[in-house]
Amino acid sequence: MATAYERFNLHATPEKFYIEACDDGANDVLVIDRVSTEMTLAGIKDIPPSGVTRPICGIMGTIRLVAGMYLIVVTRKRKVGDLFGHTVWKALEFDVISYKKTILHLTDFQMQDNKAFLSMLSNVLNTDGFYFCTDYDLTHTQQRLSNTSPDFQEMSLLERADQRFMWNGNLLREIISQPELHKFAFPVIHGFIVMKPCCINGKVFEWILISRRSCFRAGVRYYVRGIDSEGHAANFVETEQIVQYSNARASFVQTRGSMPFFWSQRPNLKYKPKPQISTDLNHMDGFRRHFESQVLIYGKQVILNLVNQKGSELPLEQAFARMVNGMENGLIKYIAFDFHKECSKMRWHRLQILVDAVSDMQEEFGYFMVSSEGKVTSQQSGTFRSNCMDCLDRTNVIQSLLARRSLQSQLQRMGVLHVGQKIEEQADFEKIYKNAWADNANACAKQYAGTGALKTDFTRTGKRTHWGLVMDGWNSMIRYYKNNFSDGFRQDSIDLFLGNYTVDETDSLMPLHMQKDWKFLLLPVIMVVAFSMCIICLLMSGDTWTETLAYVLFWGMASALTAAVIVVNGREFVDAPKLVQKEKMD
Repeated sequence: MATAYERFNLHATPEKFYIEACDDGANDVLVIDRVSTEMTLAGIKDIPPSGVTRPICGIMGTIRLVAGMYLIVVTRKRKVGDLFGHTVWKALEFDVISYKKTILHLTDFQMQDNKAFLSMLSNVLNTDGFYFCTDYDLTHTQQRLSNTSPDFQEMSLLERADQRFMWNGNLLREIISQPELHKFAFPVIHGFIVMKPCCINGKVFEWILISRRSCFRAGVRYYVRGIDSEGHAANFVETEQIVQYSNARASFVQTRGSMPFFWSQRPNLKYKPKPQISTDLNHMDGFRRHFESQVLIYGKQVILNLVNQKGSELPLEQAFARMVNGMENGLIKYIAFDFHKECSKMRWHRLQILVDAVSDMQEEFGYFMVSSEGKVTSQQSGTFRSNCMDCLDRTNVIQSLLARRSLQSQLQRMGVLHVGQKIEEQADFEKIYKNAWADNANACAKQYAGTGALKTDFTRTGKRTHWGLVMDGWNSMIRYYKNNFSDGFRQDSIDLFLGNYTVDETDSLMPLHMQKDWKFLLLPVIMVVAFSMCIICLLMSGDTWTETLAYVLFWGMASALTAAVIVVNGREFVDAPKLVQKEKMD
């Protein structure tokens, strides 16, 4: 496999960027012309001494904004651990550098737009969870990597990467089109990785958890639900648990993703907007595409639908079940489990009902395993595809329980656990395991919903606590605010970053300039004034109590009526995406 360079120096002159590979024995320099934007390969001797030099950790890619092209580089990284001898890095800080030396050629409007687009890039880059490796393919599972051809093994990291999980694919289009430059860049995944050395019975093994977030139909909680016409599901995440002991290794893969038909749940100021199932789109086409792809990649599918089987979530559950039956595919099995009903009143032990119900299927699917001699001894023949409404909190709890059951079998087979021993009894490892899965939940939740996950007290401790309920309430409040008043900007940021929206420098009217109707800016002011007057009338009594009551009722009715108008027209008051999106459902 052709590896990528790991260390770089960036030399900047007014005319060009010179990106020097600093690995031992390297002599290559990537030259980027700041005027023509052309990229070429050169040698160290071509670097002029007049340039401003700084070390960088890698190239994220390039993007065109209003002011022209920008170079995005990784400026700080942290080692996560070693995966089979390959160092895995977490990207911590980035820099966005303009090709142009000045932006004085822009109008005031263009400067504002360019600043807004730069803020969008920063919003994505500052979202925790970017990981990379310069000599190993993080985008693929162990099983996929083992089932590859010799030609695949010879490909560069950029050529062989799974495009679903390569978050800088759009930014690297120019480098990807020039194979001689491939060593200067690497795929970056978004999600979560933890790598922990653990010890049970005096035997040291490596335990690893990798969650890969798909960049197809990526977005934020309420603005991206269901699927697109290609069958890509919102918030699709592939989670792989790996254990390595004495050169033997095992892997267990699960997936999560939004219910794969056309539905939406746009924010409208209500705490929980009512989901809407599309009535004018053919659900089965996208549904069939989604599961045909899943079966091709992962084998048999067991769907674990954890949504409520009452209220606003019930029609979604019924639609999902109806479509699975309509496919008549023996490789797909559907199981509905009302998580909230079963676990109400702190009865979290009832989750074992679901784990026991799917135990035979989990035995049948197995897991991928390679012996210490390097021989593949078993393969995973199917996956559990879990979902709730957001595919976050409930989903993560169930995935952690299924992963533990698989790990129990793997460690026994490797000889780490003795016959009859249970993982739950290994206090030190249990703490590592539970905290890692809770951290995984938080990472996935922050990337999709904007806050940490709910129910992580159960994942961390194995039981539900009253303090955990309080923290869930706090996170729910923050989610409400972000989902209604900042997620439009976050959605625009992701669409810009992934190339769903491209900036046209010649476009005189950017979508960022869309203005709301004046009355929707005035109503909140009226409501605040009316409510303030109501409070003032209460505090400053009139000559008689009837006069005071009349004033309080008048201003109280005015504020209540204004609030009612705002709620009825809730969609007009939330922060909605402004950029044109490809195939985003309204």
